[in-house]
Amino acid sequence: MESNKKVLISGASFAGLTMAYWMNKIGYHVTVVEIGPELKKGGTPVDIKGMTVEIVKRMGLFEEIKKMRIGPEKWEFKNSNDQTGFSLVLRQPGEELSDDEFEIERDSLLNMIYAQIKTNAALKFNTSIIALNETQDYIEVFFKDGTKDDYAFVFGCDGIHSSVRKIWFGQESEFAHFMGQYFSIAVVDKLLVDNGTYQMYSEPDKGAALYAHNNKTDVIFTFRTKNEISYDFRKQDQSKEIVSLQMKGMGWRTAELRNELLNSASFYFDKFCQIKMQSWTKGRVALVGDAGYCASPAAGMGGSLAIIGATALADAFIMFQEDYHSAFHSYNTGLRPLIEKIQAEAVQTLDKLLPKDEQEVKEMWVNGISF
Repeated sequence: MESNKKVLISGASFAGLTMAYWMNKIGYHVTVVEIGPELKKGGTPVDIKGMTVEIVKRMGLFEEIKKMRIGPEKWEFKNSNDQTGFSLVLRQPGEELSDDEFEIERDSLLNMIYAQIKTNAALKFNTSIIALNETQDYIEVFFKDGTKDDYAFVFGCDGIHSSVRKIWFGQESEFAHFMGQYFSIAVVDKLLVDNGTYQMYSEPDKGAALYAHNNKTDVIFTFRTKNEISYDFRKQDQSKEIVSLQMKGMGWRTAELRNELLNSASFYFDKFCQIKMQSWTKGRVALVGDAGYCASPAAGMGGSLAIIGATALADAFIMFQEDYHSAFHSYNTGLRPLIEKIQAEAVQTLDKLLPKDEQEVKEMWVNGISF
């Protein structure tokens, strides 16, 4: 097979699978490598809104998403005695939702996109890129399993801690901007509150939340620090020790939620940070999604931005055909205003999520959060 019709995608999540879908449609032979043993599953539900709705329609996923949509029915703010202060009914049980904004479980959407590409793309699990060497006509890729191959393009769709970005663009510290907070998430297979209920509890610089959907519950813990904590994101024991220490002694149901988080197979911990780069492309390599422009979970658009970014890059390839230099330039310039807007909004949102003192705790319990 000719190298100029082969593309390699690193990462089997929304950015990678969406990129695989579009590049296959364009006529490329697609290979996806994933460092893990399976798709990157787990995590909180994904919002589908704005231009993402039009993209999933183009992909033929709209009706399926509509059938499987979820969404909170009520939002409640709790105090340490589990009393409800501010509450908001978002919709009555069974009430029809609009067709311009959707929420869907992350794994459900991931499986939908995977189903569209699994017979048209080669997926290789338990391996990753360890080195790249670019020539005039192709890029040579060396893999962890000892193999190597040539491709026309490499797309780094491998998340905030992207190995492609580290290999080809520079160390993570050059591009990652810490936002002053950390978060931990787990999805547990039981109801800790009623289906459709979102509950929040806050203390100065700390917060916990529960969101129940389809008989599962998202457990979320966040905290603010003055200084960045040194830890290795690959070492889960370190992460659990940090979470355990930070949650110790908190009120409300946090002793219970701490156990749920620490004992969950889906436990995840990381810092709120944004990836900011002057260019998401270099030579024959492009970064897509969190790898190039993570806005942080505070944006509420991680999955959507990955889908938007992959589609923007694919559309640039369609527009400029064999001229990938122009396609990459279009991708870098055309998408950037949206990314910068969403990143700026995420900074403002995150600042409002955690109260800084007891007075702000009381105000939040009584009045909720104004975005």
